[in-house]
Amino acid sequence: MSGSSSSSKTTVSVVVIGHVDSGKSTTTGHLLYKCGAVDPHVLERFEKEATESGKGSFKYAWILDKLKSERERGITIDISSWQFQTPRHSVTVIDAPGHRDFIKNMMTGVAQADAGILVVNASQGGFEAGMSPQGQTREHALLAFTLGISKLVVAINKMDDKTVAFAQQRYEDVRAQTLAFLKKVGYQEANVTVVPISGWTGDNIFEKSANMPWYKGSTLIEAIDTIDPPQRAVHRPLRIPVQQAMQVAGVGTVILGRVESGSLEPGQSIVVAPAGVAAEVKSIEMHRQVLKKAVPGDIIGFNIKARDGKSITRGMVVGDAKTDPPLPTEAFDAQIIVLNHPGEIGVGYAPVIDCGTAHVACRMEAILKKMDSKTGKNVVENPSFIKAGDAALVTLRPTKPVCVEPYSEYPALGRFALRDMRQTVAVGVIKKVVRKGGVVVGGKK
Repeated sequence: MSGSSSSSKTTVSVVVIGHVDSGKSTTTGHLLYKCGAVDPHVLERFEKEATESGKGSFKYAWILDKLKSERERGITIDISSWQFQTPRHSVTVIDAPGHRDFIKNMMTGVAQADAGILVVNASQGGFEAGMSPQGQTREHALLAFTLGISKLVVAINKMDDKTVAFAQQRYEDVRAQTLAFLKKVGYQEANVTVVPISGWTGDNIFEKSANMPWYKGSTLIEAIDTIDPPQRAVHRPLRIPVQQAMQVAGVGTVILGRVESGSLEPGQSIVVAPAGVAAEVKSIEMHRQVLKKAVPGDIIGFNIKARDGKSITRGMVVGDAKTDPPLPTEAFDAQIIVLNHPGEIGVGYAPVIDCGTAHVACRMEAILKKMDSKTGKNVVENPSFIKAGDAALVTLRPTKPVCVEPYSEYPALGRFALRDMRQTVAVGVIKKVVRKGGVVVGGKK
């Protein structure tokens, strides 16, 4: 991580999403370079390495794609996060994978963000591939909305491509189709800013582009600066979905994650569910700076003192040991909307859900009612099956230990995507949770 935090500025985290080869990593790398978050000497070294390996056009992407396997394949696999400054904000930018194989990692990135930058490839054929049923532009936008990202900056990229040549007409066509789709997903147009850019040449990233005199709107950095972070749940009990847990020699267990609610301080007693690990917080860092207190929105690394820290893994949840500590989930009721399934879904169906940073298979135990997706009113009690286009209240039981929460109590742990056959089958909101020991949370209208 790079950059420096500024206490007088608002902390905002944005996730960069979009179809594979839309230019996400190049755009993000160029943005960081323009904002001074990357040393020019480091960029020179990356350019030399990239050129020597025959991938000179990847120099900005190499800032983010640090894993050797990513460099060789030219695809972002894991999640990188860096920090830069805008006039109003201290921004943590999360570069998420676009390739379908790595969608679990992409969702972990989305789970940590306040807003999204959806990078759309404007080139002839490139845009159409991303928007096709097999493309990730649609799926990423849908998953981002499901996981709580209500504000988007759409960066229409590759305006420098020879099939586009900075043409206003192509920009207008791509913009209109993208906005129409985002509206269907649920985005309000007032919460979407569209900017034409070139991640490679830097057009309209930091300065207005001389190649697009017809465009009168904001640059990418200006659009990011206008993002207002959501209200933070400072007064709710602590919840931190675990993005990663590491064993560091001479230090012990270090947990990485974003504070969703409550606060965390050194000396605090915590519990990690569903493993039930009790621990004490030793120290907290954000962007290599020591924190005395972490609050909602902070993406942190913290060192803990625990007997069995090795059992903590991605997808678990950290909470305060004394105030509403998280517990394993036995089953939960959720309202889902089936988006994409070729047949009928009945009791016994076992897809995977992505909730917070957790990725776990669940069995459908009951279909309680089918509802009108527009009004929410009951249509059929206890239907035998549901299909694409239906909204329903269902009971799901995880096949292995996990910790989820009702949306009304902890929104970040109460939204989920239901995936099967390498696609998003349904999206849902958790209404009621039966915790370990039969304790019921939520369930009120």
